[in-house]
Amino acid sequence: MSPASLDRPLTLALSKGRIFDETMPLLAAAGIQVSENPETSRKLILPTSSPDLQLIIVRASDVPTYVQYGAADFGIAGKDVLYEHAAEHAGGLYQPIDLNIARCRLCVAVREGFDYEAAVHQGSRLRIATKYVRAAREHFARKGVYVDIIKLYGSMELAPLVGLADAIVDLVSTGGTLKANKLVAVEDVADISARLIVNQASLKTRAAKLQPLIEAFARASASKGP
Repeated sequence: MSPASLDRPLTLALSKGRIFDETMPLLAAAGIQVSENPETSRKLILPTSSPDLQLIIVRASDVPTYVQYGAADFGIAGKDVLYEHAAEHAGGLYQPIDLNIARCRLCVAVREGFDYEAAVHQGSRLRIATKYVRAAREHFARKGVYVDIIKLYGSMELAPLVGLADAIVDLVSTGGTLKANKLVAVEDVADISARLIVNQASLKTRAAKLQPLIEAFARASASKGP
């Protein structure tokens, strides 16, 4: 890494939505303000009140990639995203802190009236719609259930309603979307929260700038509790 690159601001990768919103109080606790909201701004690089930090706004599933390859020094991503990323990109990311934000559950859900207990037994086969391929496959493998995975990126709840899949594996927060579409959560796969992730090279070469922010995030997340 050149001396010039060491002088540039740190880059924090975030996604729009809940993770961005719940990260703002953590940054505020570190004395850093972000003046623009990515929901209303067209900018993908956002300055902050600190000359040593800028934000980049990327798709949630891309946050680990930007951090792993050094385009961002650190980022915030859900455990679900990190688990899927690790299936194809082993190593390269340091995960020092569970930030206790964006908490939800990764669940199996089926349409109302579907007899899940009868369908799930040793040696049975199900069609599962999900974007969490690794997590779904491993969950059902532990139960001895064969699965045909149908990878979708959105409108997951539609799949059981139109016969595309027997069940879905998706994130559930309040359960309101499932209820509105006559689906029910029948099994938890994992508890999910957002983690701070750090590029390993940045951690070594830019520790003087990074470490105070990591410590500030740790203090702020600890005050939120589990």
